[in-house]
Amino acid sequence: MISLVRAGKRFGPKVLFEDVNWLITPQDRIGLVGANGTGKTTLMRILAGLETLDTGECNVQKGITAGYLPQDGLTLSGRTVFEECLSVFERLRAMEREMEQTLERLSKLPPDDPEYQAASSRYAWLEAHFRNMDGYALEAKVGSVLTGLGFPKEDWTRRTEHFSGGWQMRIALAKLLLEQPNLLLLDEPTNHLDLEARNWLEDYLNSYPYAFVLISHDRYFLDVTVRRIAELWNRSIHFYTGGYEAYLRQKEERRQQLLAAWKNQQERIQHLEAFINRFRYKATKARQVQSRIKELEKIERIEIPPEEEAIHFSFPQPKPSGRIVAEFVNVTKAYGTRVVLRDVNFVIERGEKVALVGVNGAGKSTLIRLLAGLEPLTSGEYRLGHNVQPEHFAQDQYKALAPHARLLDDLMSVANGKTVTELRTLLGCFLFTEDDVFKTVGVLSGGERNRYALARMLLNPSNFLLLDEPTNHLDLRSKDVLLNALRDYTGTLVFVSHDRYFIDQLATRVFEIENGRVNVYPGNYEDYLYRKQTVAAPAASPPRSAGTPVAARAAALPDTATAAPPARKRINPMKLRQLEQRAGELEETAARLEQEIAELEQALQTFVSAEETRRRMELLEQRRRELEEVLAEWEQTSLELESARQEA
Repeated sequence: MISLVRAGKRFGPKVLFEDVNWLITPQDRIGLVGANGTGKTTLMRILAGLETLDTGECNVQKGITAGYLPQDGLTLSGRTVFEECLSVFERLRAMEREMEQTLERLSKLPPDDPEYQAASSRYAWLEAHFRNMDGYALEAKVGSVLTGLGFPKEDWTRRTEHFSGGWQMRIALAKLLLEQPNLLLLDEPTNHLDLEARNWLEDYLNSYPYAFVLISHDRYFLDVTVRRIAELWNRSIHFYTGGYEAYLRQKEERRQQLLAAWKNQQERIQHLEAFINRFRYKATKARQVQSRIKELEKIERIEIPPEEEAIHFSFPQPKPSGRIVAEFVNVTKAYGTRVVLRDVNFVIERGEKVALVGVNGAGKSTLIRLLAGLEPLTSGEYRLGHNVQPEHFAQDQYKALAPHARLLDDLMSVANGKTVTELRTLLGCFLFTEDDVFKTVGVLSGGERNRYALARMLLNPSNFLLLDEPTNHLDLRSKDVLLNALRDYTGTLVFVSHDRYFIDQLATRVFEIENGRVNVYPGNYEDYLYRKQTVAAPAASPPRSAGTPVAARAAALPDTATAAPPARKRINPMKLRQLEQRAGELEETAARLEQEIAELEQALQTFVSAEETRRRMELLEQRRRELEEVLAEWEQTSLELESARQEA
């Protein structure tokens, strides 16, 4: 469909990639990954025909259309949202207008007029083509996509220029999805989407009829949408089968194989060189020496690419707070007549990591601001615990920074003994490298300033962090640094994020904001979804009376011969991996407890003293109880794991 042959691209003196060969076929689902600056966006623009190669060829099959969605920068105006989306069907709408005009002509012509027959034939042809191209479903298609991307019906008639940049990008994405090009090119499409819209986009892409290539910094999104990973690394492109987790495994396996081959080759080279050096000047060995010299020259040396440096940075831990950190008692928050939160009650305890979820506009940022004390309550009571020091990170946190301060100097002013090397490492974690550390805050873009504000806050965190979308503008590596820092953080955390992997790895509780209420769910996002589905399933089934006749019950059931099979539940690969890891941990714990029990039973056979015997007996009973609990959990986990593997 589209092929790159020995493709190369430079950016000034820097080589982004060279000698790249890539064939994109119909039905391909490809995730393009790589560190910032490796050329992912440039490569996408080349595939879209917006940039040219410096070397090599980009061959596009005749009739192929490519649709490209950039990260940001698109603005739309002059039409309503619905009209803007309908504009992608201009050909069909023109056909519809001609059909209306033809019908009007037919209404005015007598049936025996020769023009009537010609107009009738034209209308029949137009109507057949219009029907075959789903022309009668245009409005339904547009409504379905707009609803999936989070546009309420009242916004469909608003003009596009009245929407913010993030919502403008959603409109552009909706147009591209409705257009359905042969090759869909999406550069970080989830940047401006909430979790519900991301979930909808996952399903849409899984049923997309053509090929797509996407760049994303969301691991879960990549895992459930793509079938192949293309990694730009070391000025070349490398391909892996499967999603992101499979890519990580395969990459490590390839590196280990390459290292083994390199070691074997080095041993052979050393052996040949030792033989040559030893017998170089012996006439009786001249032929053998020459043979080994030729072999040495023919060896194609294996090169070990530089390994990506693992980043480790330790953040200082905050002072401990009281057990109760924050408590809402019948809290209501309203803006005029619009009630955002109504009679909300909850308690947040020390050490909890709470994720706030809900559709855009549900009130997540409002709740964070109330917890930070930045907005007054309309009614109710907010109790802050003993020795609690809240610290708020907003989506526009950069506005609080001094614009004339240099990054490194500003960071040193709050560093508390950190070395320049450590501070530069921290800045590197958040994508500020080399001379970037000497830039002033004022010259940075909004996303860059937010990244810097996050790094600055984590250098000396308080004991109650309130983070509003901290993962925005971060690449996968930076997210890992932030995730590891917050995992080790001993304070209390409340955060909003649209990254499924980030929430799953971090949250201990989920607060769902819906219709002014806050519903509390234990566990991470996957646990929250499971509990929501479990509650919704019985509610979806209509109650049946005990006196309903058997024939009536049978008639109410779907016909097994014609009914569509139930949709197969998609298993989160991360959840499957967590179950496997937990089962392994429980097996190890059970083996350790059995060993301790055996040792205690053996020790009881030797009398030391009555007190020691009593202590050993109590410890033995305790270990036996622990073993029973571990085995019970292991059985439950094994059943869940077996079920998950069958559904995967």
